[in-house]
Amino acid sequence: MGPFGVCEKGGNMSELVARTGRLQQRYEDGCRLVAGCIPFRYRSCDESDGTESEKIVEVLMINSTSGPGLLFPKGGWENDETVEEAARREAIEEAGVKGDLLDCVGYYNFKSKTLQDDFSPEGLCKAAMFALLVKEELEYWPEQSTRQRKWLTIPEALECCRHPWMRKALEEGFMEWHARFTNTE
Repeated sequence: MGPFGVCEKGGNMSELVARTGRLQQRYEDGCRLVAGCIPFRYRSCDESDGTESEKIVEVLMINSTSGPGLLFPKGGWENDETVEEAARREAIEEAGVKGDLLDCVGYYNFKSKTLQDDFSPEGLCKAAMFALLVKEELEYWPEQSTRQRKWLTIPEALECCRHPWMRKALEEGFMEWHARFTNTE
């Protein structure tokens, strides 16, 4: 078993279990600290005139379990892990993907009705969102019975995004980061 309760190569399905409960959750100034990522990949788009193909950026989104619209994987950052480890874990648990966690694209504040508790009665959350270049899509993952994943172009993702703060993370955080990232390659 790997360090985050996730099976490594050779593990079996019974080891793939999502973390639950809030005893290990991190809070700061009444905000629950959350880690997430915007998983992405490149798809080649061959030009019909035979010129060099263009790379299209696609992002991976998952369905919400509490209503319409799509989300990026995210969840509580726990006391026994770094924020980067939490973002990687959420990508595996919710979306069943692994890859290279490249950079933080920003921090986003939001309110959650489902995350109200004694430590954050108003449901205030602060999310650190990372760019994750997907290298592997798992056949089995902890939340596969409740989550479907879908690859979308950025315009499609902006249209389907359930939460305004996630749309902002994609439009301002990820897209601005990606423009800088591709200029330095």
